[in-house]
Amino acid sequence: MSEDRTHQLEQLRALDLLPESWVCVFEAGSLVRGWGNASSDVDLYVISEEPWTGKGASRHPVPLVPSVVLGEETFVDAMRWDIRYWTRGQVEQVLAKVTWQAFEQGAEELALREVQLLDRLAFGAAAGGQELLSHWRVQAEESAFRSIHAARILNMADSRVEDAVGQLEAGDVDSAVLSARAAFHYTVDALLASEGECGPGEKWRARRLRAAAPAVLPYDTYWALETMRSLDPAQPAAWINEVLSVCRGIAMEVDI
Repeated sequence: MSEDRTHQLEQLRALDLLPESWVCVFEAGSLVRGWGNASSDVDLYVISEEPWTGKGASRHPVPLVPSVVLGEETFVDAMRWDIRYWTRGQVEQVLAKVTWQAFEQGAEELALREVQLLDRLAFGAAAGGQELLSHWRVQAEESAFRSIHAARILNMADSRVEDAVGQLEAGDVDSAVLSARAAFHYTVDALLASEGECGPGEKWRARRLRAAAPAVLPYDTYWALETMRSLDPAQPAAWINEVLSVCRGIAMEVDI
């Protein structure tokens, strides 16, 4: 049975942090997924018809209308709440960017906060507005978001593979090691995106891989390369070529 989060609505209202025109409030982030720890924040998304007008709000630019997402921070029972205010129109604009029609016509690159929103729709837990959250979740799941995001990251991985090859041929071994490592991270992130784990950043990469458990990259293989266990400082080229081979193999299997 899912946790009752209606107390979050009540707390936001008591703190005068809930817009009158709210339509959906959901918690996302590590705590919802069971990955949290003692220092984790409560990450809340508040979606309203009208933009938030709180005087203490921070401003985060987005390529949407309105062109900012507003934020508030507060503490509840000694726990930090990180609140992001989106309008319903902004959410629907982001979803419109990842339709299959948009993908076929050459979808525009998504901003970091747009990727975060779409990823968190998949795992969010509603405090209010469950029906609308479920509707948006289905839209996101049936969209081209995974393909758009995975394709973009694969392009970056391919660029780093080419960098590593060129640097190794030129004898710039240290740079080749760094480029190969970057290529590996991008490749893993593209694989995760194709599996529905689209959250950006390296913070939760290992947890996301455990959750997705893709057959093409067993966790033990990933962790050995992530921790550079087989890198011999006297013969780094062997490790570089191993990593690049794994990257190429995964890229062949990523479903775009």
